[in-house]
Amino acid sequence: MSLFETTPRTAPSNLRRRDVLTAIGAAGVAIFTSKNRLLASLAAEESQTPAHWPVTCRDAMLKKTEAPDCWAAMTAYGVDGVESDITDDLRLPYLYQGDRVFSVADPQAQDDLKKALDGAKKRITAFCMHNRFEERPDFELEWCSKVAVAAKELGVPAIRIDVVPRRMSRTDFLPFAVKLLRKIIDATEATGVKFAIENHGNTTNDPAFLDAVFEGVGSPRLGLTLDTGNFYWFGHPLSRLYEIYERFAGRAYHTHCKSIAYPADMRDKERPMGWEYQKYHCPIDQGDIDFAKVIGILRKAGYGNDLCIENEALGRLSAEEAIQTVRKEVQLLRNLQSSVTQEGRFVPVARV
Repeated sequence: MSLFETTPRTAPSNLRRRDVLTAIGAAGVAIFTSKNRLLASLAAEESQTPAHWPVTCRDAMLKKTEAPDCWAAMTAYGVDGVESDITDDLRLPYLYQGDRVFSVADPQAQDDLKKALDGAKKRITAFCMHNRFEERPDFELEWCSKVAVAAKELGVPAIRIDVVPRRMSRTDFLPFAVKLLRKIIDATEATGVKFAIENHGNTTNDPAFLDAVFEGVGSPRLGLTLDTGNFYWFGHPLSRLYEIYERFAGRAYHTHCKSIAYPADMRDKERPMGWEYQKYHCPIDQGDIDFAKVIGILRKAGYGNDLCIENEALGRLSAEEAIQTVRKEVQLLRNLQSSVTQEGRFVPVARV
């Protein structure tokens, strides 16, 4: 089978149970479960089965597959969709299909993209904006408003944003960012779309700064793109990472799943920001971060979007190696979702 052919999936083990419950209907369940312990047990088990989140990747990773188009690249990786970069003029530069340029700039372009996504059975789980707030605040307000409208039309639940000072001191930037974010939230209220600050760089990897922004803006529509690797990159000790994830899990509206494999004597101590990242960053199945714990924390917090792989180590791999690497990451996230309960407990799935 070619790497770019769709791999058949095994039917989930609880499909028959769902079909039974669906077929007899809610009224039938009430009647039969009162008389039949087996059906009662199945109904209770079904209600406790954790939902599976889509597993996606950053769209910037797609061309590494050397697939003929972005849809074949997603299939090669085995992902359900992508987080899609979006430009100032509302183009999606990493979604490629021959000479076609995808955009969300107008209703026709949005409709064309919807049809392409539906045809490929893929989805966009977040738009990725690269904001420059203090350099062009008026433009940023207008741009965020347009992206939010497009996100609503396409059913994209979150917009990843940068809240990073480029010219101001952090002290001056905080009130400036809070004021502009309030305007953005107010201007996009009708869309209901959530904005998700990525924790990255020397500012938003600081939990105290994030707390101050969230408190200052005071909106449930402003949250986090929880980048698991960036908090570790910043220098937080491994044992403290899970406390930080728990602290912000209730505000996580999108994720970046990535990891680092530091030497044992460097894992649980504070390190200089970015220490040896190029040497030690790695796929999530090879790194220090325990993704069973991550998924458990997100489950307990009621998380509801995707698990988005952001593998920044693909540049040193061949196309075939990149595909196999990402497929392993995808499978890890799928397997762990089947093994972590709604209450966040890890229960290994029995192998037959």
